[in-house]
Amino acid sequence: MILELAMTHVINQGMAMYWGTSRWTSMEIMEAYSMARQFNQIPPICEQAEYHMFQREKVEVQLPELFHKIGIGAMTWSPLACGIISGKYNSGIPSFSRASLKGYQWMKDKILSEEGSRQQVKLKELKAIAEHLGCTLPQLAIAWCLRNEGVNSVLLGASRTDQLMENIRAIQVLPKLSLSIVSEVDNLLGNKPYSKKDLRS
Repeated sequence: MILELAMTHVINQGMAMYWGTSRWTSMEIMEAYSMARQFNQIPPICEQAEYHMFQREKVEVQLPELFHKIGIGAMTWSPLACGIISGKYNSGIPSFSRASLKGYQWMKDKILSEEGSRQQVKLKELKAIAEHLGCTLPQLAIAWCLRNEGVNSVLLGASRTDQLMENIRAIQVLPKLSLSIVSEVDNLLGNKPYSKKDLRS
């Protein structure tokens, strides 16, 4: 309750327009919303969640249920999975890449794992789809995130201006993502999550 009171005070003082959560569970978000409503405070309006081609369940299954119940939106981050989907790790760990840095051993281990190897194979096939669409793999990955109707915005990270401009041009790829293309990507990834409601039907 302290957090809800604090955020309501911040908003009422004009220091913020709204507040949201980041990496919270659905239960934590629902509790915060219910608490705020019960005591006439301002509830969170969005959840900042990791979302990319290899991590889908929270944004595609859990958050839509919250959206329909309480109207909460999704602001997603890491559309390129910390650079893994950029294709830079297709041939190993390049010097000076994020996975080569101290403190990122977890990422290096992930890339070099069996699952990481399977992901690299899929990325090569995804690159072929991107080339067919006339775009880069990162642009396809970002557009793929944006095409989700439950995603309000996608947060991008870039180390160079040209990289940022390339990523922004993913918006131009969005109209090219037809149902058949999305289905092709889903079949290739093989990780489309389903809610209990979907499984029952």
